[in-house]
Amino acid sequence: MATSQAVATRRFVVPLSALTAGFVTVLVGFTSSVAIVFQAASAAGASAAEVSSWIAALGVAMGVSCIGLSLYYRKPVVTAWSTPGAALLATSLVGVPMSAALGAFVVCGLLILLCGVTGWFEKAIDHIPLPVAAAMLAGVLVRFGMNVFTAMQVNAVLVLAMFVAWLLLKRLSPRYCVPGVLLLGVAIAAVQGKLNWAGLHLAVARPMWITPSFDIATVIGVAVPLFVVTMASQNVPGVAVMRGAGYDTPVSPLISWTGVLTAVLAPFGCFSVNLAAISAAICMGREAHEDPAQRYQAAVAAGVFYLIAGLFGATIAALFAAFPHELVLAIAGIALFGTIGNSLSNALREERMREPALITFLVTASGVTLLGIGAAFWGLVAGALTLLLNRWRA
Repeated sequence: MATSQAVATRRFVVPLSALTAGFVTVLVGFTSSVAIVFQAASAAGASAAEVSSWIAALGVAMGVSCIGLSLYYRKPVVTAWSTPGAALLATSLVGVPMSAALGAFVVCGLLILLCGVTGWFEKAIDHIPLPVAAAMLAGVLVRFGMNVFTAMQVNAVLVLAMFVAWLLLKRLSPRYCVPGVLLLGVAIAAVQGKLNWAGLHLAVARPMWITPSFDIATVIGVAVPLFVVTMASQNVPGVAVMRGAGYDTPVSPLISWTGVLTAVLAPFGCFSVNLAAISAAICMGREAHEDPAQRYQAAVAAGVFYLIAGLFGATIAALFAAFPHELVLAIAGIALFGTIGNSLSNALREERMREPALITFLVTASGVTLLGIGAAFWGLVAGALTLLLNRWRA
């Protein structure tokens, strides 16, 4: 009996590698786009308190979905706010009353929920071949890997030391490779005087309810574009990341819950929650856990950090801003090295799929944006067209 209790206890102990992966996931998510969220809120005329409420609502939505869905399916499910959506809002919300903006967020959440409960989205996404999905993932992540080396031009001592440490720890202690590199990077940045604590202050976010209002112009001009951008630029690559990493988590329930959380928390400023792609890959790689069946623990850890980030709002944003930009670029790229390599291997393994996968990778890696939709979507479109033409030609 005592032995079985000890085994059960060990199962719920999150290893350091998973905790670090969760932290890096939130670190990358916040530092890469939190400024865009601030811009979107400001475009709607949000006060400082309302901006804090937006961050709190987003943090709660992402934290609850990461923890709940990952524990339920025992697979890593990572959500994020829609960065392209925030960029869209930063321009489309100018002059829009706050209540109408929040009403558009509610409509966007309901449209996402509709795609989930009907299964339309999952039926469409199931037709994407694994090599094409893996190529898209590699194309999305490749610039993060390259950023490690471009960051060396700015701070060679910091980034080169982190890279060499990764090479050594990968062989000496693979499980603690990324935590060790992160600690080394923070220590070197501290010695260099690169840690900026000036803007750090402890402040708890207070959610603010604003009753949504609905008008057809805002629904058409804000809600529908936000929905399209979120589904095409976020949820499509999000599912492709899961499939590329070998996880067959049911898609429709995940999409449905992100829609529910968006609609319910929209009055507090949650504009859109969706499946993550880049940050999700951090939790799905070997650096998070050697056992793929245990990598959901990294997503749970990310959810906990998201909840903390939502609770303290501006404080957490300032904490992440304290890290030098080169450190963030380096740790994100290093944490994704393994995923990039595995994705390229899966994409190019089958000779008959090599050309569609290559086209998908190149289009995605190019960063091209058309009609306001990002390169990941167009990479999948290009790969699918190449595959159809190859089959027709054969």
